[in-house]
Amino acid sequence: MDREEVTEFLGQVPLLQCLPGSSIRRIAEAVEIRNYEPGDYVARDGEPVDGLYIILDGQAEVSAPANAEEANRPDYVLNKYDYFGYGTNSSVHQVNVVALSKLTCFILPNQHGHLLQPKTIWNAEETPEHSLLEQILHLEPLEVDIFRGFTLPEAPTFRQVFGGQFIGQALAAASKTVDCLKMVHSLHAIFLVAGDNNIPIIYQVHRARDGSSFATRKVEAKQKGLVVFTLIASFQKEEVGFEHQAAIMPDVPPPEQLLNLEEIRERRLTDPRFPSQYRNLAAKKKFTPWPIEMRFCEDSASQHKPSLNYWFRARGKLSDDQALHRCVVAYASDLLYSGVSLNPHREKGLKTYSLSLDHSIWFHKPVKADEWLLYVIESPSAHGGRGFVTGRMFNRQGELIMSLTQEALIRKEKPRGRNLRPKL
Repeated sequence: MDREEVTEFLGQVPLLQCLPGSSIRRIAEAVEIRNYEPGDYVARDGEPVDGLYIILDGQAEVSAPANAEEANRPDYVLNKYDYFGYGTNSSVHQVNVVALSKLTCFILPNQHGHLLQPKTIWNAEETPEHSLLEQILHLEPLEVDIFRGFTLPEAPTFRQVFGGQFIGQALAAASKTVDCLKMVHSLHAIFLVAGDNNIPIIYQVHRARDGSSFATRKVEAKQKGLVVFTLIASFQKEEVGFEHQAAIMPDVPPPEQLLNLEEIRERRLTDPRFPSQYRNLAAKKKFTPWPIEMRFCEDSASQHKPSLNYWFRARGKLSDDQALHRCVVAYASDLLYSGVSLNPHREKGLKTYSLSLDHSIWFHKPVKADEWLLYVIESPSAHGGRGFVTGRMFNRQGELIMSLTQEALIRKEKPRGRNLRPKL
């Protein structure tokens, strides 16, 4: 097997799938191959554990030593992708492992055991600077296919869990159950119930399909036992195929010529053309910078158009993991997205309310989320209390990276009661 074949195989072992892709590639370089004949002892009770064993081919039987009580003998068969020798409470084997057929195992020696304990699901080693978005999209693996996510206090808050957080975290959970050579190419999300910012979110991943080229995952996000969000994602191993691009990136100013949100806010606070009362109120409002830097291509005079163009990128440097970068742009894709369908209806004194209903993304090419991307948004229709928006994302070279659609609830805002409680 060459290095890529080893990496692909290891990426299908559930124990390893929640590791950073860089860790799996380093494990692929460190593993050794051992072969056994039927009846051979692979491990003996009481012998030292010399590493993590992963079955590549064949079957083995696990059994307790002969002097163990009959009722406590955990005899069972190990097959391809099963493992042993990891997570033991002592430095010696507690059971016998015997080859039932010709058996081939990968072995990760103990000196490389640190590769199984990365700092985060995205980064194998501690780094001096962590992007806030990378922290938001870090999940705690509870067990195979179950993860826990949080709404961090440093992140900007909304009335409920931000829709992009659901999308990004759910995609992160799904990505950590497929091999690292398969990347998400499409996702479809449905928002069911408004989430509570103050409690963790449990992400349960269901393995719908695993093929040689494609894998499909369904993710359910739960709070207090209720499913509040669902996502279906499809992953594909990279391959060479036909190519064309009919979409053309709009002619807009480069991001270096535009102001970011902090600069716009500062200008409004100091611009004498704004009433002093407005400037004083704006200065008193708590301002939390978004983990996404944004630069709008049009001025406020165009805010009534059913379209919006802006450059964006993640603040800080992200780990070099393509799965992470796709989760980041998925997170960012919900910022200001549905609001574009409200633009033609905005008027002085009118307060509106919007809530994402469903969201779909198609990833066309690899993406670098900590480099500038142009987000082109249009709203072709609004009707029946729902607004429909489409989006495209381009990199600086004019390549179409992603296509998106979303439908959202858009209404006039109703008076809010004093004792608001989450919808859960």
